Amino acid sequence: MIINLVNLFFMGVVMAKLSRDSLVNRMFSDAKNYPYGFSRSGDFSINESKALTQYGCLIAALVDGQIQSQSSEDDGLLAAAFGNKEPEGLAEKAWVKYQKQINRTRPGSVYGNHRPTIAEVVDDEDDTVTIEQDDIEVEIEDE
Repeated sequence: MIINLVNLFFMGVVMAKLSRDSLVNRMFSDAKNYPYGFSRSGDFSINESKALTQYGCLIAALVDGQIQSQSSEDDGLLAAAFGNKEPEGLAEKAWVKYQKQINRTRPGSVYGNHRPTIAEVVDDEDDTVTIEQDDIEVEIEDE
């Protein structure tokens, strides 16, 4: 009996419909890209981080198609998120900036991004040792 009540409770929570009001009241966070929050990242101003935290869940649900747009404000958010218009409001600007930050290409390291291969040593007949590694050739002559 208790198990059935618990199952019904969890099914009700999981199966609850998403509404615009519940998404605006839900705080948005991205633990993968911003584990300490938007405000501590240095990428966003205080107002941008507040706008992302407040409207991020709504914009993400609109973009993912989990809810339908219900107003012209929602249409504006969608158009700005997909790049069909310039972002006008603070939430639109913050979302576009957030998308640019998480989808940017990461620069490679100065030391390369792959493990070095073992150098191949070629011993010629004339006492010259040639070390070949990818595109680098070093010749050492014995005197």
